[in-house]
Amino acid sequence: MNRRQFLKFGLATAGSILLPWPAFAGLSDNKNRCLSLYNTHTGEHLRNLVYWEKGSYLEDSLKRINHLLRDHRTGEVKTIDPNLLDLISALHQRIPADSPFEIISGYRSPATNRKLRKHSKGVAKNSLHMVGRAIDIRLPGCSLVNLRKAAASMKGGGVGYYPQSDFIHVDTGRVRYW
Repeated sequence: MNRRQFLKFGLATAGSILLPWPAFAGLSDNKNRCLSLYNTHTGEHLRNLVYWEKGSYLEDSLKRINHLLRDHRTGEVKTIDPNLLDLISALHQRIPADSPFEIISGYRSPATNRKLRKHSKGVAKNSLHMVGRAIDIRLPGCSLVNLRKAAASMKGGGVGYYPQSDFIHVDTGRVRYW
């Protein structure tokens, strides 16, 4: 192996370590990506909404998703990380369930996060919900344990398990489990 081949191999290896490729293993650049979501607080839903096609995110679809995942307490809308959408889209493909994800919490304003922290020790001070990089979900037809296992196996970010509250937390932060 010459120096150039060695450097190419090294860069490819480093890139594969740094990128969370297992999380998006089910997503293809040639297929449309869609989501089905149901907001448990507002009753709003999106069914099979295509948010990515032909190599690009669709702005109108992203706006609809951002609106559905808004802070239902304040009405504030924040841009949701497209990587989070890809993560849950890939997660849904791994689970044999036709139901939409039930959304417990998407975006959370700093004011809402502070209020929730006062009443619960399970709310992080610097929650990724406040920057549109976290979502709390459940999936009818799929046990919470299986949903957690599938999400954790993707290694796409953090996965929290809240069986008493009947949801899992998924985010695009560093890989960690609780």
